[in-house]
Amino acid sequence: MADDEGGPDMVSFRELAARLSRDGVATLTHQRISQLSRDDPAFPPVVTIGRAKAVDYRLARPYFAGRKSRQGQRTDLYPRPE
Repeated sequence: MADDEGGPDMVSFRELAARLSRDGVATLTHQRISQLSRDDPAFPPVVTIGRAKAVDYRLARPYFAGRKSRQGQRTDLYPRPE
C-alpha cells in the first residue's frame, strides 16, 4: 500500500520498535518508546486499544527519523522542555 493511500497504519509500541529497526530508522525498545510517548510533547498522538497503546506508523516514522539521539547525556543537568 502506498503511503498516501488509505487510513492510518496503527501499530503497537512493540511493533513500532520492530518496524523502526527493520526499516533502519532507529533501534529502540518498546519501553523507551512508551517513555518518549509520556515525556515528549512532540510525540505523535497515541491511541489506547484494549490494554495496548498504538500510534500511526506514518506519523511515528518521520518523528523518529528526525529525532536527535542523546545517548548518555545527563538529563538532570538541563531543564525539561515545556
